[in-house]
Amino acid sequence: MAEYKLEVTTGDMTHAGTFDYIFVTLIGTEGESERTELDNYGIDFTAGKVRTYTVKTALSLGKLLLVKVEKDPYLSLPANEWFCSKIVVTTPEEEVILFPCNRWVSRGEHVELRGGKAMKACEEEHPLLIDHRKQELKLKSCLYQWGVNAEGLPHINNFKDGSDLPAEIRFSMSKSYELLYTKKMMSAELKFKGLTGSTEQWENIEAMKKVFWFNKTSISEYVSEHWGEDDFYGFQFLNATNPNVIQRCLELPSNFPVTEEMVKPFLEDGSSLQMEMEKGNIFLCDYKRMDGLPTRMYNGKPLPLTAGLGLFYMNPENKLMPIAIQLHQQPSEQNPIFLPSDPESDWMLAKMFLKNADTMQYEAVYHLMNTHYLAEAFTVATLRNFPAIHPLYKLLIPHFRYTLQINTIGRNVLVGPDGSLTSSSLGPEGLNEIMRRALSETTYSSLCPPEDIAARGLESIPNFYYRDDGLKLWGIINSFVEAMVEYYYPTDCEVCSDSELQAWINEIFTHGFLGNRSSGIPSCFHTVEEVIKFITMVIFTVSAQHAAVNNGQYDYHSWMPNSSLLMREAPPTTKGQSSMKTIMETLPNVGETVHFMAALWLLASKFSDVVLLGTYPEERFDEPAPKQMIKEFQAELSYLSEAIAKRNSKLAVPYNYLNPAEIENSISI
Repeated sequence: MAEYKLEVTTGDMTHAGTFDYIFVTLIGTEGESERTELDNYGIDFTAGKVRTYTVKTALSLGKLLLVKVEKDPYLSLPANEWFCSKIVVTTPEEEVILFPCNRWVSRGEHVELRGGKAMKACEEEHPLLIDHRKQELKLKSCLYQWGVNAEGLPHINNFKDGSDLPAEIRFSMSKSYELLYTKKMMSAELKFKGLTGSTEQWENIEAMKKVFWFNKTSISEYVSEHWGEDDFYGFQFLNATNPNVIQRCLELPSNFPVTEEMVKPFLEDGSSLQMEMEKGNIFLCDYKRMDGLPTRMYNGKPLPLTAGLGLFYMNPENKLMPIAIQLHQQPSEQNPIFLPSDPESDWMLAKMFLKNADTMQYEAVYHLMNTHYLAEAFTVATLRNFPAIHPLYKLLIPHFRYTLQINTIGRNVLVGPDGSLTSSSLGPEGLNEIMRRALSETTYSSLCPPEDIAARGLESIPNFYYRDDGLKLWGIINSFVEAMVEYYYPTDCEVCSDSELQAWINEIFTHGFLGNRSSGIPSCFHTVEEVIKFITMVIFTVSAQHAAVNNGQYDYHSWMPNSSLLMREAPPTTKGQSSMKTIMETLPNVGETVHFMAALWLLASKFSDVVLLGTYPEERFDEPAPKQMIKEFQAELSYLSEAIAKRNSKLAVPYNYLNPAEIENSISI
């Protein structure tokens, strides 16, 4: 008689356990066991518990290949699902084999688990495993299909509603409850105060501070006090939510006719604009991508939109100061260049309109498209092309947790008919158009911070914490990915021969980047180095880059005068005609303001089931080497977190968005 010891782990999430009967069948090279019920004294499968069972066979089954799991109803209890995390089998030969599951099992369903070391398709030898691999991919490619969101945008998953998604990729029950509770509490407070849906105009700036009683952060409070200061305005283009536009300016664009006389009062004594450009102290934000976009109709007329240009000067105190703003691309008498010496309300409006363009482009392009939509393409391609036993599936799938559900919800809530983004100046048509333009211009290098920062000439600009932390994070992720990929792909030949890897990158190229060869995105891989770089970019995008553009939304955008998605009145065309009354008429009304603020608070919320970067609670790798690599990755992230915390303790406005202790492993909000 041969005995197999099974350690069965039930997931620790709410309602993971079951009273139903669980059966297993062990399948090996020399035969299979009988269908055996897993039954000990008491309740067997409760959340977070590990139970041990024994399966007996007449003879050894040889090399253990699969574990078949089945779930049958217990008496007349209502149907439920059981979350099986993993099954660890100790064979009669004392071999210990991990069979990861990490999924919900329903009544009447049978699930076949692969165990042992990660395997590429070309390494499979046993006919049963070759067929199992093919059948798994066939099933997954039918389940996860590509859909079209809008012409010219990355393709999306085919599920129309979050509830249609397979259970193992949906939100946990705790996250769903917490999300609903947060929304209800905000809604109740805003309704109680009579703010929801109000069309009244704010009486003054100070009245905006009374929207929420408790939904505040230390940075949002700082922003509400310092938003009008020029040095803090400049600081935000480096260290708020959108550090993606600013670039060093060595020569003024021909359509931005700033003269020496205009800006001389704002430069160091004895210096000139030309001298400061040569020193590398002049920087530019150009929103030409916004030019000509359609805008939303508002009170019977299209909302204003500015595709402006902003010029900044890094002064001797290492403060980035705005020194000139032009609100439209083509210079004219009706499109003056605004300066810090202009009347206070004129200069304030110019800064607000430039920030409005920045905020709309940031939300649509750098947040929604470049992280959420690209992450969705990475996720769908991974689910369709890699079986669970593939080493890159094991590496990547933790970084796609909840991504399909949050995107599916977001398309209804954020960019649906009443969404906060479609309530912006752009509206749905303008949002899609700016994303189309951006995707057609997106390059591989722009998604890789070392290349992007160098291309924008920002290697040495002081007090640029996104760059400092981001490049260190990129290096840590790259070292981890390099170790993992080289372990499973020792040679370029193995990259070329992995048909599943080639299908994966081809689908990302085709569906994520719409086959645009000018983007530089690969459609196939030839070398190990190419795979390392691309997977580094994927993991950085869905973890660190998303954190950089998402986590500060409430901090910097909840104070509407600082950063509004909506400007109701046209920008000034002549100087000296505006006032504080003009500013209040231009900003969103009460109902619009609280609508935006509520959405921002939700997007910045943290949930109890958060999984941080480098944390892999679902055990997937069975080999010692990748487990050690994960430990080293976690250690490097911990060292960086300590260094960032030490740096931030000395800053008036800390930059914590790329602190590994604050970065999620995936896009889940």
